Amino acid sequence: MSELSFEQLLEGSLKKIRTGEVVAGKVFDVKPDEIIVDIGYKSDGIIPRNEYTNDSSADLTDLVNVGDAIEAKVVKANDGEGQVILSTRKLQAERGSKMLEEAFENKSVLTAKVSQIMSGGLSVMVDGVRVFIPISQISDSYEKDLEKYKDAEIEFELIEYNPKKRRVIGSRKQLLLARKAEMQRELFERIEVGQTVEGTVKNVTDFGAFIDLGGADGLLHISEMSWGRVENPKKAFHTGDVVTAFIKDINGDKIALSIKFPESNPWVTADEKYAVGNIVTGRVARMTDFGAFIELEPGIDALLHVSQISREHVEKPGDILKIGQVIDAKVVDFNGEDKKISLSMKALESYAPMDAETVYSDPEEDSYTEE
Repeated sequence: MSELSFEQLLEGSLKKIRTGEVVAGKVFDVKPDEIIVDIGYKSDGIIPRNEYTNDSSADLTDLVNVGDAIEAKVVKANDGEGQVILSTRKLQAERGSKMLEEAFENKSVLTAKVSQIMSGGLSVMVDGVRVFIPISQISDSYEKDLEKYKDAEIEFELIEYNPKKRRVIGSRKQLLLARKAEMQRELFERIEVGQTVEGTVKNVTDFGAFIDLGGADGLLHISEMSWGRVENPKKAFHTGDVVTAFIKDINGDKIALSIKFPESNPWVTADEKYAVGNIVTGRVARMTDFGAFIELEPGIDALLHVSQISREHVEKPGDILKIGQVIDAKVVDFNGEDKKISLSMKALESYAPMDAETVYSDPEEDSYTEE
């Protein structure tokens, strides 16, 4: 038997390297475009820049340090020059693919950073594998501006996994819907009619504002926004405003809100403030042919009959008054039960005695109802 040379014995003592296998080693040297790894083989392993990162301009000396432990996949056991070419990207992608396959089968929730914003949706990288989230699956409502997701960490689940066709599709929509349903269930378990709640204005329409209560929206109707008259909800409330209200009604999954708290009802103390004989100041809120309605404070309007505007004959209120005009008048009648107050400017001209029949002689006055 012939004796083996020292080189043959040394080579025989070293581990074998095969294309496709995973090897572990330590970084021996780092250059801007490649990493040299001691893998316990007769040749060092080389990781080119494109096998470590997809950033073609990256300086590997900024990313890797000598002495770092590293795992990689053997791409070539011999590149023709005796070098072993390794790839961490391919290893990461293989492991990522296996992890994504398991996540797809188990419906696991994944978390990843948005790597790219496209016209059709978002792209995220999971262990080297690109996952696409279509715009229809980003939220449970239409998303107009995707820029807010730039570099954001998002949660999602896989709804399609087909690596052969390179179709890996994610969705946030179902997660958000499921969480919203749970929040809604918890909300309805703890709320009741009359309870005071706090929420955030989500949307404002011509008829009211929708308040996010954390699980469901409550409607604050225009008629429940103030004891006074609200002409335009969009001027009174804005998206993002924090609102304290009480629950007026719950009907199925619909919640009606109000900020007309009983203790703030201006009619509670109106009998003292607007007693007959008191002189009051108010603003002309609206006019009819038979008189003008004077807002004394939000929630309390009083009628100034056309016959009580002046001692001189007034054909119609608009001949003397203007909407928004501030006037002084005397309270000549107060009916707290029906929420009606009658005023007279004429009474202040000389405090002359008035004929009560003249004050209330117009039959159209019967149509005066506090709104």
